[in-house]
Amino acid sequence: MSLFAVLAAIAVLAILIIVHELGHFLAARLQGIYASRFSIGFGPVLLKYQGKETEYALRAIPLGGYVGFPDDEPENHIPADDPNLLRNRPLMDRAIVISAGVVANLIFAYVIIVLQFSLLGIPKINPAPGVLIPQVLSSNSAAAKAGIRNGDVVVAINGQDLAAQDSAIQALMDAIHDHGGEPLRLKIQRQGQFVSVVVTPSIGEQGKGLIGVQLLPNGNINYRSPHNITEILTLGAEEFQTIVIRIGQGFFSLLTHFQETASQVSGPVKIVEQGATIAQSDWGGLFRFAAFISVNLAIINILPLPALDGGQLTFLMIEALRGGKPLPSQFQEGVTQTGLVLLLGLGIFLIVRDTTQLEWVQKLL
Repeated sequence: MSLFAVLAAIAVLAILIIVHELGHFLAARLQGIYASRFSIGFGPVLLKYQGKETEYALRAIPLGGYVGFPDDEPENHIPADDPNLLRNRPLMDRAIVISAGVVANLIFAYVIIVLQFSLLGIPKINPAPGVLIPQVLSSNSAAAKAGIRNGDVVVAINGQDLAAQDSAIQALMDAIHDHGGEPLRLKIQRQGQFVSVVVTPSIGEQGKGLIGVQLLPNGNINYRSPHNITEILTLGAEEFQTIVIRIGQGFFSLLTHFQETASQVSGPVKIVEQGATIAQSDWGGLFRFAAFISVNLAIINILPLPALDGGQLTFLMIEALRGGKPLPSQFQEGVTQTGLVLLLGLGIFLIVRDTTQLEWVQKLL
């Protein structure tokens, strides 16, 4: 994996975070609301610039970012009743500011897809035999224990070849689901060579077998020129809808089958690894990766959890139900700070876990 591909993936993630925070920032400033800080990352400041009204900063912990408001700064010299303080604005104005980051990520995802179709053309897969495994989801999965690696192509199951068609994925999934606890012999194509592995799917929900991998059609991607701008916008909307539905289904599966799917949750390290792998093999795929992560950020942030945009919107909904009377500020701050600590703890855990699962790190261990 080249350094350039890794840097490209990191740049994509950084841009998406900036877009999210820029949504909050612009929604505030365009309404005349004071915004005192625009920060990418958390923790110690690496770089900063003090503008006329706002401090712009790059911080050491790359787990997100935030827009700060003078409402939260006791040392600010703005009168408490100033109508341009966020807390003094009507509910709708505040809701627009809080939700603007999510909206910005969704809009940006669609723009990325449109740019891909405009600059590179409309992608079309030329199918090849087998099923691609772009990612082994966990080092503890049945696939990892059997020696299956990222980028492997399964070309046969128990001696039965997989054809170059969409049904190949379904055939492999059916075989895995039907062999929970039973060994499966897979013929794999890896870097031009064929190897044989035996994998025993673990038994999951309703007795179905699981091996812990992602599956994609195998083949080469070619790009054709779009017919007109209408086709670009239409196909872009269809692709955007497909991504939103797929991610929504993934979150629903995580919530309903948490014990089985929790190991599939990725942190920044795993996301960068996935992006770098895509960038190294197909620059066009990096556009779709960026759109996919942008929608992910939007959905995660709209969840009603403390310290996330969804948690702040929940406070606003409670305030509206209480006839415009907000919950005590100390209570809100306590819940938000607790949520922030938990999220940072989860982020650090995911970074450590994903780092130890990197191939070159495992070789050192």
